[in-house]
Parts: sequence; structure tokens; C-alpha cells
Amino acid sequence: MTVHHDLPGQADREMGEPLAIICGGGTLPFSVADAVIRAGRRVVLFPLYGWADPAAVMRYPHHWIYVGQFGRLRRLAQREGCREMVLIGTLVRPSLRQIRLDYETIRAMPQVLRAFRGGDDHLLSAVGRIIESYGFRLVGAHEVAPEILVLPGVFGRRTPSERDRCDIERALAVLAATAPFDVGQAAVVAEGYVLALEAAEGTDAMLDRVANLRRAGRIRSAAGIGVLVKAPKGGQDRRFDLPTVGPATVEGVARAGLAGLAVVAGGAIIAEPARVAELADAAGVFVAGVEPGGCPR
Repeated sequence: MTVHHDLPGQADREMGEPLAIICGGGTLPFSVADAVIRAGRRVVLFPLYGWADPAAVMRYPHHWIYVGQFGRLRRLAQREGCREMVLIGTLVRPSLRQIRLDYETIRAMPQVLRAFRGGDDHLLSAVGRIIESYGFRLVGAHEVAPEILVLPGVFGRRTPSERDRCDIERALAVLAATAPFDVGQAAVVAEGYVLALEAAEGTDAMLDRVANLRRAGRIRSAAGIGVLVKAPKGGQDRRFDLPTVGPATVEGVARAGLAGLAVVAGGAIIAEPARVAELADAAGVFVAGVEPGGCPR
């Protein structure tokens, strides 16, 4: 029988109840951990084997887990006194062969199998429901570390041109149209022409694809024209998988020969913003937070 615990309120958080952070890849889980620690709250990391950076993990209290070890996660988080959890970081959809099944995962297998029969948002929401069935409360990383959200404006010295603004608006319209199909959260548009939509490969690989198309002469527009735009899917659970940009995104935009990148302010996360601005200036590209309806003039 599953035991359900009372969920914590704001008073519990202020008393210093530790936060469990389930860590995928990249630097963002550690940015979130540092922000929570600065706010005076203890964290316990649950890094995922094969995704989280072992060297970075060592700086924090932690317990390694494999994807699918719901029982181990529950036992260790309860032992640490955690009742709130954050799931953050890159995580390529695992195959069933990559999942390490413990007893509680086996009990949840009907739910796990159903979760795999859909897009990423469907999968993450199903995982969230399983975790919450153990009495934990899943919160968005932006709820415990609001400073990671992108604000309106630019990072660095460059700003979008009028042509860039039109491409941003076209990309946002494309992403709004494809959102019901639970595909990617990014598109590349140049002079009104859709060059790429993100699918299972992720943003970085999509940008590599654009770079290869440019080298092959398949892109008509000159280098320095075109934008990458990232936006949350309409109706998605924003506790999971908000669009994220960071230094690697800026480097990919530069390799792809684009003018810059834009993300929806308040609906996207930025990792290492100072480094993002530095790289953007060095590469001569813009990074902008825009309103959901488009880039203001």
C-alpha cells in the first residue's frame, strides 16, 4: 500500500525543509541548486547515471540513481526529509533497456509503458504523477529559483533587426501551430522560410543540421540571416521541460550562421546568463527574451 504524506506549504519551505533535485545533464541542475542554497535552503541531489556530470555532483549532498529506480528515489528522499522535488536537466528519452527496474518500478510498469506511448510532455507528466503518488510534491525549477527565467530584453550588445523580428514572429507562429502535436520547442526561420523544426534530436543537433545544410548549399540566405526561436508548448506542464538556452545554444547558433536566438520571456530558462552574453558578443549574434506575441518594436 502506498503511503501518502501531507504536502508541504510555504511555512515548511521557510523552515528549511530540504529540496530534492533530480538531475539530468548540463549545468542547469547545479545553477538551480546554487540558487536554492543562496536562498537558505538545503538541497539533496539525485543525479541520474549516464546523464549528470559526476565532477559537478560531488560538490553537493547526493545519491546516484538510475532511470526507473522509483523505489530507491522514494526511500532516499524520505530518509533525507525531502517532500518537494524538482526534475531538471537534459534527459534524452531512454529506451526501456536503459531503465533499471526496482520493485516499485515493476509495480508501476503499466503506467510506465503507457507513458512511453506519446510525446515527451506526456512522458514527463506521467513520471510526475508516479512520483507524486508516493506523497512528494513536484515543483518547477523556476518556482524555487525564479532568477533562472529569461526576462524581456537582450543579453549582450546586439539587438534583433527588423528582419530578425519578422523571422521571430514567423517562428513563434509555427511553434504555436505545432504545439498540439507535442513535438519540439524550437524552430529556425530565415527570411520567412522555415529551415528546421526541432524533433527528437534536440536543439543542439537541430542547429548542427542547419549548419550542415548551409555547408551543402541548401540554404539560400547568406550567413548572418535567420533566427533560432524557442517557446514553451501551449498547455504543457511547466514544471517539466521548459525551453532552455545556454552557452552551447549560442555556440550552435553561431555555427549555423544565424543572426541570433530568441526565447519567450517568462516561459524559458537560461543557464549561465553572463557566459551567454559574453559568447553572444564574441560571435556577433543576439540573444533576446521576447513577449509571447512576438518581438516588440
